[in-house]
Amino acid sequence: MKNIPVAIVGGGLSGLYAAFLLEQKGIDYILLEARDTLGGRIVAGRSHEHLNSAPPNSKTIEREVTDSFDLGPSWFWPDFQQQLGRLIDDLKLESFAQFEEGDMMVERSANESPVRTQGYKSSPPSMRLKGGMAALINALYCRLDSTCVLTGQIVRQLTNKGDYIVLAGENSSGQIMTWQTQHVLLALPPRLAENSIEFTPALPPELTKQWRNTATWMAPHAKYFAVYDMPFWREQGLSGEARSALGPLNEIHDASVIGGSGALFGFLGVPAQVRQSVSEEVLKDHCRAQLVRLFGTQADSPKAEYLKDWSQDPFTATTADANSDGQHASAPTAKAASGVWEDCLTGIGSEWSQQFPGYTAGAIEAASLGVQNLPESVLRGKISARSNLPSV
Repeated sequence: MKNIPVAIVGGGLSGLYAAFLLEQKGIDYILLEARDTLGGRIVAGRSHEHLNSAPPNSKTIEREVTDSFDLGPSWFWPDFQQQLGRLIDDLKLESFAQFEEGDMMVERSANESPVRTQGYKSSPPSMRLKGGMAALINALYCRLDSTCVLTGQIVRQLTNKGDYIVLAGENSSGQIMTWQTQHVLLALPPRLAENSIEFTPALPPELTKQWRNTATWMAPHAKYFAVYDMPFWREQGLSGEARSALGPLNEIHDASVIGGSGALFGFLGVPAQVRQSVSEEVLKDHCRAQLVRLFGTQADSPKAEYLKDWSQDPFTATTADANSDGQHASAPTAKAASGVWEDCLTGIGSEWSQQFPGYTAGAIEAASLGVQNLPESVLRGKISARSNLPSV
């Protein structure tokens, strides 16, 4: 095993941004992602099905796709999430405001027909990225040394040896891989880290308790998308916005692509335990029927549908998350205050952000603070041979 100064566990936005910052500082690292794809909770549904077989972290796939639908986070607010806004500008990504022109639909009960009412506009406006949030993931990955980024690597154990940490993971073939590192950046939700990684010796009890009790944003949620050739509701003077006390979707928005397909998406108000008792096709049927009630018969024939239930994603949700209230949790402590783990382990996932816990902006904030506060001993050991990745 060769020594790598920093190991990043998780290839979502926080992990990739941390890698991006480390590259700028000339600090060697390895990034390990459990999924076969990068992005974490940033996941795209695509209308060009033939592209789905492309490599999961291909540097060209995003450039070939125009219709990308955010099955995870969709919006950001650069007016007050300024660090994220600057990054998007620096990466030369295009953004546009969420469409909110026209009236909205409201569904109050099964005994009343949906009603049309005056819509409203968010202030400041909710912004979206052209190409979806996946464009941000791709832009960061394109700026990394791809040999330092490994997918399909599930980290099982972190063992503190005093002078270094041994990181043990399992690849998609069941092979155990080990790395030696000076510092670990945990770029995954606190609850998931506490639940899925064995720490030897154990983390301080209070820190373990905090991480275990920190709800993972999006983990109990599910999103449904219906994609059409065009946003036909706009011709009716409708914004695509809807609220419903009947469901299964309780909040609906226009998710159309600029210069591409029309789309509607909604958050399912059905509890995670109930969703898991029925098939995906049944849930889609109910969602589609609701869109017909709200927007007319044209809604009954989408050219594509997507349903992402985050509560059933093992690399996002734990059993405890199914019972979560779905709200943003307060940020827990990101590192041990004393003991053997004090200066060699830092949480940088979005939930560790003090200002924007759970948001995409939180992933950027937490990652930047984690890299900024790396111990001097790690910075001194920044030069190592990248040509030979330390794996056994």
